[in-house]
Amino acid sequence: MIKPYGDLRRETEARDRSLREKVMSLEEAAALVDDGDHVALGGCTLSRTPMAMVWALIRARKKDLVVSRSITSTEGDLFYGSGASKHVLTSWFSQGIVWGVSKVMRHYTETGQATFEEWSHMAIGVRYRAGAMGVPFIPVRSMMGSDLTGRIDGPKEMDCPFTGEKLLLVPALNPDVALIHVQRCDPYGNAQMDGLPFMDADIAMAANRVILTAERIVSNNQIRRAPDRTKIPFITVDAVVEAPYGCAPHECYGVYEPFLPNLDAYAAQISRDPEAGVKEYLERYVYEPKDWVAYLDLLGMDNVIDAARRGRSVYND
Repeated sequence: MIKPYGDLRRETEARDRSLREKVMSLEEAAALVDDGDHVALGGCTLSRTPMAMVWALIRARKKDLVVSRSITSTEGDLFYGSGASKHVLTSWFSQGIVWGVSKVMRHYTETGQATFEEWSHMAIGVRYRAGAMGVPFIPVRSMMGSDLTGRIDGPKEMDCPFTGEKLLLVPALNPDVALIHVQRCDPYGNAQMDGLPFMDADIAMAANRVILTAERIVSNNQIRRAPDRTKIPFITVDAVVEAPYGCAPHECYGVYEPFLPNLDAYAAQISRDPEAGVKEYLERYVYEPKDWVAYLDLLGMDNVIDAARRGRSVYND
């Protein structure tokens, strides 16, 4: 359902925009997410996935979340397998190019246990952009001529009032909560992203609440030394969590590459039985560890060091 602009404006005006410290734990940040919320994830596929917050939400036993992301990877498997979400809106649902389309997604959608709502990659991007702009829709040509428009509820055709050409209107996305992982931010929520920014800035502006996880929390003075790198301003942010290796086993550009042995092992596990495999993974890696450090320990220090070595090799500051 698309919210009227007046409602969005009132929600925006009600938010605390003051310059204040917002640092908290993963558990405290997870408490800001309510059952049934629309949760948007930053990053794309294996890149800058906010896995630490996904991990915390599943451990908090959240239910009925609607999850959206530009391209969904194994975090979508975990949402389905845990029951935290039965509805994922994305443009592609895959563990990654190496491992192919998600077997967990296929199992859960083909058995009617969950919904995969597919839009084009461009359409999802402009939907977040419309949400950030405060407009109810944006006209596009993306998806015209495909069968996607007949499979989803939302896009509508119109005649352009200037040219008479057919256009497709896609509705705005205004998530209740955005989960975004960054390389660094200050305690107020001024966030800097290295590498591809994906749709994160638009998601942050479109969402009603924003939870940032960061590899490092740095001083505001350090942020001010390179203001051009600050892509998400503090006025959009509600929570800041320092979560080293917060994308593991996915990657964070310039800090670490994907944990390939862990991802290979996961792919083999779900190949045998997608539903049982993802539930076994959840039990071992999400529910059993006492905290995020214990989770990283389970991934293996050799894998952590190898991913960090490969990540630093592509980055020069």
